[in-house]
Amino acid sequence: MTTSTTQEPCAQPGCDGFIEDGYCNVCGSPGGSSASPAPSTGGTTGTTTSPGAAASPSAMLGTGIAQAAPNYAAGPGPEGEAVSTRTGRTSSTQLASAALGSARSAVTGTKSTRRVGTSSTRLRGHRLGAGLTTVPSAPVRDPLQAIMAVPELAESKRFCPTCGAKVGRSRDGVPGRTSGFCPQCRTAFSFDPQLSPGDVVGGQYEVVGCLAHGGLGWIYLARDQNVSGRWVVLKGLLNSGDPDAFAAAISERQFLAEVEHPLIVEIYNFVMHDGAGYTVMEYVGGKSLKEILKDRRDENNGVVDPLPVDQALAFVLEILPAFAYLHDLGLIFCDFKPDNMIQQGDGVKLIDLGGVRRLDDMTSAIFGTVGYQAPEVAEVGTSVASDIYTIGRSLATLVLDFRGNQTTYVASLPPVAETPVFQKYDSFYRLLAKACALDPSDRFATIDEMRAQLIGVLREVVATDRGPGSGALHSAASMLFEAPVSDDADAPLTWDALPALKVDESDPMASWLAGVNIADPAARMAALAAAPEGTVEVRLAYARAAIEHRRFAEVDKTIASILTDDPWEWRAAWIGGLAELARGEAAAARASFNAVYGQVPGELAPKLALAVSCEVSGEPDIAESLYVICARSDANYTAPAAFGLARIRQARGDLDGALHALDLVTPTRSSYTDARMRRARLLAGSGRGLPALAEALASVESVAIPPRERVSLSIDVLRSALEEVTAAPTKQVGTVRIGGVEPKEPPLRDALEGAYREMATLTEDKIARIDLVDQANAVRRWTTT
Repeated sequence: MTTSTTQEPCAQPGCDGFIEDGYCNVCGSPGGSSASPAPSTGGTTGTTTSPGAAASPSAMLGTGIAQAAPNYAAGPGPEGEAVSTRTGRTSSTQLASAALGSARSAVTGTKSTRRVGTSSTRLRGHRLGAGLTTVPSAPVRDPLQAIMAVPELAESKRFCPTCGAKVGRSRDGVPGRTSGFCPQCRTAFSFDPQLSPGDVVGGQYEVVGCLAHGGLGWIYLARDQNVSGRWVVLKGLLNSGDPDAFAAAISERQFLAEVEHPLIVEIYNFVMHDGAGYTVMEYVGGKSLKEILKDRRDENNGVVDPLPVDQALAFVLEILPAFAYLHDLGLIFCDFKPDNMIQQGDGVKLIDLGGVRRLDDMTSAIFGTVGYQAPEVAEVGTSVASDIYTIGRSLATLVLDFRGNQTTYVASLPPVAETPVFQKYDSFYRLLAKACALDPSDRFATIDEMRAQLIGVLREVVATDRGPGSGALHSAASMLFEAPVSDDADAPLTWDALPALKVDESDPMASWLAGVNIADPAARMAALAAAPEGTVEVRLAYARAAIEHRRFAEVDKTIASILTDDPWEWRAAWIGGLAELARGEAAAARASFNAVYGQVPGELAPKLALAVSCEVSGEPDIAESLYVICARSDANYTAPAAFGLARIRQARGDLDGALHALDLVTPTRSSYTDARMRRARLLAGSGRGLPALAEALASVESVAIPPRERVSLSIDVLRSALEEVTAAPTKQVGTVRIGGVEPKEPPLRDALEGAYREMATLTEDKIARIDLVDQANAVRRWTTT
């Protein structure tokens, strides 16, 4: 099968480049200054390839995006990690990552093939924005306004349907022919509409006019005379003499007879007229995402204005159930791109199913588009993984000024260091990197798996956009991890305080495991070793029990066994990270948790674990960035993340930052008292004078804390206030009061004396009690009575 590429040439004099997503790939000039192309509502354009065809040289450029560290300027640091030239690393993408998936296969020297499916027991369902963000509504256009006044295909879009050569072009001032024969391969071509207004197709559909020219030919607007004159779309062949186009149309008819989904354009009929076939489908009157991007560019004076990341994620999130539905039917969409998704009001539709083919079809032509089609398609054909790749590439196109997506970055993403969007939304980059991995086995295994992670990433993006000072989003139940159950104000979380993995209920031994409730880890290991079947869940439970029993050799052996069977089993890397943290190997734990983060970028548990290991191993800047994400994104994670932020900022000398972090802990959290006490202690020792001391006591005024802790804090604050006042007795302090006490020497001495005596009554040790009474007497002010 011949590969053909249709691209619009640059209109600038002397430039031989082509327009890619609105800009020339040579001179960078915006497109549209030449003859205006006809509007398009979709259509399969770009390339047609057959399995087994050799990949083009350009398809091999920029490989290796998914698992490799980004291109940072500085050289390698400890353990081969990339080091930023700035004061400290702030992005987790700069850290070393444990080998999983195809990377692990490369390390072990064995080739593993991942089994992928099309359905899942995980969450399904859809809602535009998932209730997390909003997308502006797109008005439904009047069909009559969408008709082309002159149905003519721009010369820049005329290519031979067989060999891809330019045809129908102007020469010596003479306009190009709209029909004829290709000078290169002699195949007949015709770009003239085959239907005219007033024609009745199939005895039922009255043609009104042309809407656009797609990859498979002209698209017409018509009225259904048999169904109350409803609007329909007729999609015809590019050239009735082209066997590939004809086969595609016939295949489309067969496949679409099975398709019935609210997010997919509805196919009503397939009819013949004058020897040509036409698909009759629902008229969708909104705007494609490509048109929305073009409108944004036009409104921005010709400068690319990508969609906000949250809106792009919302669009893709909404359409994913349509892909899951197709995959469940054994169908592959093949040619997804922004052109093929239309927003209609507050909803979306997947359109242009001309490239849809069966999963087991290894013979018919494959329709795809350069820059979106997965690099392996030309050699091994399409798959669920290749559809996921097109979704990832489309998502990248929506949010980036993606120049070079068909050349330099035809099979890669731009470097993180050169892409502000990736720097701001780390999880979003990880999502794209996994979806667009070069090895199809490294991508998401199913649409459901991708959708679950995309929801998590959307939550993080929305939380990031809300900015500093905003509270966390509501709690969100993870399908993979339990919520954190421990908050430690004084030290990083220990391995057993991190969120626990949820048991996969689809595991054959899930019910049996529910009955293994043995507290003693040695006895639990023995019970698990005698399990009727050594499934992954059983082995994971065994490895965790071995960590508790500090049998680390057993942990390593079990994890290696799991990864030998499935190098993509990230849960084994998670357990490995816990074991490494338990035995004090923080740098190794960091690599394990970083690998897990790359596999499930929408989950917060790996980020919290990675933040902990970074804090312990001397990567405070990265730990801080991860703690911020956790604190903002989910109320369940706010408290443990806030304490981590406070520790890091306090160590850096950022008192205000530490105080702000502690303020994130809400009164509903059991650790709220710890947060207020820690806040008060920071203020008491800040050296910021009487206002800070007054705020310290005010921090715990309405909090129920043990009497000894409250009195101890009062002693520290009042003693500091007395020192402040006696050092500068004439200093003006305004109306500030320290725990209700006027900031003058006599009342401060009285209050401090009382605090010492109260502490003495709360102290059981006789010697300590006498010492406290002595301190009370020492601070007591002198009187004449």
